[in-house]
Amino acid sequence: MSSGTRDPEVVRVSQKGQATIPKTLREKFGIDTPGEVFIYEEDERIIVEPVPSLEELGGIHADADRERGEVIDRVRELKHEERRREDARTDRLRPADSRDE
Repeated sequence: MSSGTRDPEVVRVSQKGQATIPKTLREKFGIDTPGEVFIYEEDERIIVEPVPSLEELGGIHADADRERGEVIDRVRELKHEERRREDARTDRLRPADSRDE
């Protein structure tokens, strides 16, 4: 695999359903080992996201005047931003002839 993370990499799935996230991706996205990730289905794809660390979430509760749900709204906003970046990345990886469909 090249030094970037744009090239797909084949990962084996064990009999127990376990797969190893490649080191380059773990490092890029700050996934510690041992650690935890969110995994879910979205738009017919399996999504794996790092669970934010306490440092990344630091300060989101610091403002005592926050309305209920503001923290969740901010986390959703961050997730949507990441989704937009992922969609742009997917478009770049998609063959040129299939982009016109």
